[in-house]
Amino acid sequence: MSLWLITLIFILSSIALVKSGTWLVKSLTRIARFLKWREFTVAFILMAFATSIPELFVGITSGLQLEPELSFGNVIGSNIINLTLVVAVVALLAKGLNLKQALVRESGIYTMIIAFLPVLLLLDGAISRMDGLVLFLGLAFYLSQLKEQEAKFTKEITDELEKGWSGFKSFFQDIGLFVASTIIILVAAHGIVLSATSLVAFSPFSIASVGILIVALGTGLPELIFGLQAVNLDQQEMIMGGIMGSVVSNSTLVLGTTVLIHPLRVVNYHPYLIGIAFTVLTITAFTYFSRTDQEINQGEALGLLVVYVLFAAIQ
Repeated sequence: MSLWLITLIFILSSIALVKSGTWLVKSLTRIARFLKWREFTVAFILMAFATSIPELFVGITSGLQLEPELSFGNVIGSNIINLTLVVAVVALLAKGLNLKQALVRESGIYTMIIAFLPVLLLLDGAISRMDGLVLFLGLAFYLSQLKEQEAKFTKEITDELEKGWSGFKSFFQDIGLFVASTIIILVAAHGIVLSATSLVAFSPFSIASVGILIVALGTGLPELIFGLQAVNLDQQEMIMGGIMGSVVSNSTLVLGTTVLIHPLRVVNYHPYLIGIAFTVLTITAFTYFSRTDQEINQGEALGLLVVYVLFAAIQ
């Protein structure tokens, strides 16, 4: 396969991810309104898991192709991008992100712990299937904590169904759009994995490095798009719910699924060192900024943007 064809497949797959990710967000937003779910929980449970579907399918595909390093790199890179580039761009456009809500602050602590979990599990040189189960337990724990903080975050849809066939029909149309978007994302994710693994043959980069930098940027675009849309709607709580939920689902659901299919074993740590180092730096910076004055102001957003630029340049 020629370099031009590989590049074309990657670009078209990334565009498909962005477009289908946008459809996904719009359909889930309308579904959430129909069900009357609260903002942070909607963003966390629906938006975050939806925008993490590209990473999940990249993980499944890379696991089946016996290349779990690509998924690990993708998870590490996506988390760094979410907590630096996405947060920075959104905070700059919104002129600061308010983190004073108790639910956001508490969730932020758990998010940072879970984001660091894959790095800890890799210290013994492998992320085994047993470690994959640990990641799923981490996800279950997080969701249980979220449920405790939100005594009742949903309302029965019965009242909405009584509004008539029109609303009910739109609800099922949005479900259809959700399914169609998911299928497109699956195909696009396969294209990204195919092009990324082929790109390794034409570059000095390892497959882990390609996953950390290139694939992560491609699959991280839906989160950025959702954040920008949420800024336009002045939904700051939803912004943070989407970002935190994406980090949690990447670190647990995506990586856990991948290693259950095919465990990750590290022979050479060198390709992972930069990603691991910047994961620690990113988590530290985001946690510090989010705890000062309970907001991320424009100056702190620029600091996170600098972290991302350094990460991309060094990687």
